[in-house]
Amino acid sequence: MELPPDHLTTVRVRFNKYLLFAEFIGLVATALAAVAAMGQEIKNMVLVGNVTLTDLLLMFLYLEVLAMVGQYFKAGQLPVRFPLYIAMVALARELILGNGTATGSHMLETAGAILVLALGVLLIRIGQVKFPTQDDSKFEK
Repeated sequence: MELPPDHLTTVRVRFNKYLLFAEFIGLVATALAAVAAMGQEIKNMVLVGNVTLTDLLLMFLYLEVLAMVGQYFKAGQLPVRFPLYIAMVALARELILGNGTATGSHMLETAGAILVLALGVLLIRIGQVKFPTQDDSKFEK
C-alpha cells in the first residue's frame, strides 16, 4: 500500500525532525561527556600535583572532540579531518604511554599509522584547495 505524496512528505518531515533531535541530543551528550572527562583529568592532575605529556595529549583529545561538536553545530556538517586529527593524537598518546613495554615493530607500526593519517589529512586539504566546493568555506578556520 502506497501513501499519497502529501502523506509521504509529512512522514519524511516528521522523521527528519526526530532524527535532528536525536542528533542534537547525541551531540550535547558527547560535549558534556568530554567536558566531564576533562574536568576529571584536571582534578587528577591537581591531586597528583604533576602534569605529564600523556595528560596534555589526553586534554588535546578532549579539546578535539569539543571542537568537532562545535564545528558540527556551526556548519551542520563535519569535515573528515577532525576524526583524523583525533586518531593521530590518540596514536601518539598510545605510543608515549607504551613506557618501554612496546616492541620496536609496534612503535614503528604506530608511527607509520600516524604518518598515513597525516598524509590523508594533507591529501584532503590539497583536494579542498584544488577542487573547492560550496561547502568547503564552512570548514575554514
